[in-house]
Amino acid sequence: MRSTLFITAAAFTMLAACNQSDDEALGNSAAATNQVLPITDQAADAAKATTAALPTEPVAKDRAAAFMEERHEKYEAMGDAMKAVSRELKGDSPDLAVVRKSAGIINAFAPQVPSLFPPGTGPDAGKTEAKAEIWQKPDDFLAKSRDFTAAARAFNAAAQGADLAAIRAAHGTMGKTCKACHDLYREEH
Repeated sequence: MRSTLFITAAAFTMLAACNQSDDEALGNSAAATNQVLPITDQAADAAKATTAALPTEPVAKDRAAAFMEERHEKYEAMGDAMKAVSRELKGDSPDLAVVRKSAGIINAFAPQVPSLFPPGTGPDAGKTEAKAEIWQKPDDFLAKSRDFTAAARAFNAAAQGADLAAIRAAHGTMGKTCKACHDLYREEH
């Protein structure tokens, strides 16, 4: 069942999405479907409250690679949603249905972020774009995660309306929260 969740989890990388081209975005699968981002039992409790700290219980070594793959897939799916929004908002007449759907995906993902970084899933465990600083500066990482969650919530609310200026402004604010985290906690490849 879990392997099915891993395989069917929407492709996403919030961290990678902000740096990918529109041409790459054309393969956007998350915004083209109604996929949701399932969370594992281990991540469920932490995802319920955005005020929760980073997980303190380490992932078992034999589970770390699978957990990291799941994290990567979720970020890929969120990144696809970010690219879809960016593509739409660059045009004069954006498809608000795509924007709203993608905003919902991002909003659903945002509170999950802290739960996706338990001890044992950093660079010492395998290939990841997550820097060790996430676990070295957990309070700052959590604060940036909360900022992203608040911005995603505001963007989702704006996207439900028809005021393009408000939608674009909320998207820009959310993008700044992505960058604030990427600058410190994402390994550039």
